[in-house]
Amino acid sequence: MIFDKLLAFIDRLSPGLRKVIANTTWLFADKILQLGMGLLVGLWVARYLQPERFGLLNYAIATAGLFAPIASLGLGSIVIRDLSRDSSNKEEIMGTVFVLKYIGSLIALLLTVGTVILLNPTEPYTQLLVGVAALVTLFQPFEIIDFWFRSQVQSKHTVLSTNGAYLIMSGVKVILINFRASLISFAWLFSAEYALRALGFVIVYQANGNQILRWQFNRKLALELLKQSWPMIFSDFMIFIYMQIDQIMMKQLSSAEELGLYAAAVKVSGLWYFVPMAIVGSVFPSIVKAKDISETVYNDRLQKLLYLMALISYGVAIPVMLFAEPIVTILYGKNYLGAAPSLAVLIWAGLFVCLGIARSTWLVTEGLLRLSAATTAVGGVINVILNLILIPRYGGLGASIATLIAQMAASYVAHAFYPETRKMFWMQTKAIFLVDIIKKIKTH
Repeated sequence: MIFDKLLAFIDRLSPGLRKVIANTTWLFADKILQLGMGLLVGLWVARYLQPERFGLLNYAIATAGLFAPIASLGLGSIVIRDLSRDSSNKEEIMGTVFVLKYIGSLIALLLTVGTVILLNPTEPYTQLLVGVAALVTLFQPFEIIDFWFRSQVQSKHTVLSTNGAYLIMSGVKVILINFRASLISFAWLFSAEYALRALGFVIVYQANGNQILRWQFNRKLALELLKQSWPMIFSDFMIFIYMQIDQIMMKQLSSAEELGLYAAAVKVSGLWYFVPMAIVGSVFPSIVKAKDISETVYNDRLQKLLYLMALISYGVAIPVMLFAEPIVTILYGKNYLGAAPSLAVLIWAGLFVCLGIARSTWLVTEGLLRLSAATTAVGGVINVILNLILIPRYGGLGASIATLIAQMAASYVAHAFYPETRKMFWMQTKAIFLVDIIKKIKTH
């Protein structure tokens, strides 16, 4: 009965809306599959490698991503926008972007290899690990095919390719574990997954009546795209420093084993972040519409969203903090017990992650997205400075404290210093301290 009603409702939708819903469903299924499979296989890999080797693998992957913004050139959203507006010159756009991204990938690869040699001059095995993991940049130019299908609201094609590669490589990881494979094998597998995904992109692109050989390079278009994308390149660098630099610094300032413990805590603490993203994505249209109704309704809905984000965060953070040790032991085993203090601190960063995700809807609606890059830069600088001070003294716990403070600064405190965002600062403050909720409880 319910299924019949659902089918009838879908039939009443316009073809365009049905296409959007189907595309969104494919993207959501992609995230769920990778999250579930990533958790299971990732835990197995971590248990097999143990903290020191797991730390080295995470160091290699993090370092391989250090210059990823140069490989991607921040062109994703720009290309999708242009192809969505007018696909008549798609061969020129895609050919130009492919060449630009390939040049960027080669530069990124050389910079990565040079950096790891500079940072680890007496560790040839670490250099090899990073070099192998960095090969992933050579396959990034093929993302242009994903951009094409996204622009045409046909993401199912690339989702199937991505998940196919992910499932195959997850199976290979299990085989490697059973055969007691070396650490370098997992680094090769990391790059091989992207190579297989790129091959899948080419196959589905050709199978849908397109021809890669028709792509053309346009120098004038290339210069125009680079003019538009340089702010995104800077923003992507800031995001990397904000989110990933701690793992590189941990290896340099502490040890690979300490990084392995910290990486385990990071993965567990961020497992639930898809929940606030899904909620905010669902209510975003209603918040935008509320602004057209009245400022009072708009502010009320925004404040309720912030309260919801805070309540969800407390609901996750408090039990995880209290039971950090058994959670780590169950998931990773006793050898990772040292990750528990880091997890107990990192889980509180989720409060500011949630408030930051909710804040993003307000920044978009108010036309203040430029301030998002500024606050991210603030968080990145604070993160680096605190890591330099705290990691040598406290290891993973120090990095966790640095992450928490940097997240709080970027997603919350920084708003107090900009006149345009001070209103959001006070709304977030009310949410953090549950001001209105406590008032209602007291009055009852």
